[in-house]
Amino acid sequence: MIRPYVRRLRLARDLHRLRDERGMSAEHLARVVGIPRQRISGIENCHVRPDDDELTRILNALEVAEGRRTAILAVAADARHRGWWEKIAETIGPRQALYADLEAGASAIFEYQLTLLPGLLQIPAFTATRARADRPMYPEGFDPERAVEARAARQAVLHRDDAPEYEVLIDELAIRRFAAGADVVREQLDHLAFVGHEHPHITIRVLPFTARITEQLVPRSAFSVYRYPDPNDPVVVAVDTITSDLVLTQPVQISHYQRLYQHLRDVALTPADSLDFLATVAEELLQTG
Repeated sequence: MIRPYVRRLRLARDLHRLRDERGMSAEHLARVVGIPRQRISGIENCHVRPDDDELTRILNALEVAEGRRTAILAVAADARHRGWWEKIAETIGPRQALYADLEAGASAIFEYQLTLLPGLLQIPAFTATRARADRPMYPEGFDPERAVEARAARQAVLHRDDAPEYEVLIDELAIRRFAAGADVVREQLDHLAFVGHEHPHITIRVLPFTARITEQLVPRSAFSVYRYPDPNDPVVVAVDTITSDLVLTQPVQISHYQRLYQHLRDVALTPADSLDFLATVAEELLQTG
């Protein structure tokens, strides 16, 4: 599976590392290659996709050996791919397009949800409710119906032959404080319980209100950790904020979120108890109407 954004991150990191190894400033490289200094910065900051000619000139200027050059050119070819989400990013929202890109080629996804039920496991009615509620935060061209369709397309990643390992920790707050109508939430909780029982590569854990997290590492926001099959690709963390998502790739940042995730996981309910919890809450909603 393609993973253009992650490969752009990899390409940017590798080119920056090469320039540092050669002791060459960005200004010097720009002069040698004959492109603007801002263009070099754009490539190294993952904002620009270099074309073949441009990249070849950069590699020549950095005197990159054949084996390393071949690997970098392969990464660059992947980075230039455009997934289905890029073509409709304006109508489905840039945040959903970003998550589609991060999920597409992942081999493992570890997710913590604080206030919402996980997008990769949402039923259409739940997604539609959230799309309407969050409409003011999206660009003018945002279309809630297309957003629901895109969510379904994203969820297909969990059902392909090489589906990633997927584990999600759901805070009890996300279950008890409804982000949709009671009937929709009940159906959504039933769906989560069903998915958790039927798909062994999907693990759902509930983090109870009463869980005592060691070292008082209280989570401040939802976040997801993505791993990829190529060990040279970066591990990526996406942190969910109110209006946008923060993408982290620095090892010190990644290690903080991995440590936090493990602390949360250690005190969450077991998968079996979590599915029972979800089914129980759904039954309570059915009985109370």
